[in-house]
Amino acid sequence: MAGDGTGEGVGAGAGRVVVGVSGSLASLAALRAAAEEARRSGRTLLAVTAWEPPEGEGLYLRHPDPAWARHWWHEARDRLDRAFDEVFGGAPQGVAAERRVIRSRPGPALCDLAGGPDDLVVLGVRHGRRRTSRVHRHVHRHVRSHAACAVLTVPAPPVPKGLRRALRRVTADDFALVGH
Repeated sequence: MAGDGTGEGVGAGAGRVVVGVSGSLASLAALRAAAEEARRSGRTLLAVTAWEPPEGEGLYLRHPDPAWARHWWHEARDRLDRAFDEVFGGAPQGVAAERRVIRSRPGPALCDLAGGPDDLVVLGVRHGRRRTSRVHRHVHRHVRSHAACAVLTVPAPPVPKGLRRALRRVTADDFALVGH
């Protein structure tokens, strides 16, 4: 929940660049673009992973389990840390960065954090409507209609056709350790 990673010699610009990170290819592209925008404008990068109990808040409230909630918080935190490792190899260079894991729905969490007119929300988008999940469409629709600041959408890099076909044929055996 607290921030980690600060850039060296970075001036504090007005506002923040807030980016939603789910671990998807689109969100990794958004994280990279958000860091570049924060670096260019001198703003702080705020990377957010929002999560809710898998069974939903309603059921969780009827049967609360703090150990279960901690488990899912740590899962979300690990996903956010993996995204930084995949995109930057750790902390981004030359930009002040903060990471937050928030128990909330993604759309409202992003809008709450990017409340100022000098803020910017960055969202990753997948190519084509068919490939975008209902949840991702809901997040985008919520942010576009409720954000008090500018919203930048970043497309995920396309996966080559041949690779898409090969990935459809992958089985669990393909991931087995060789020689074990």
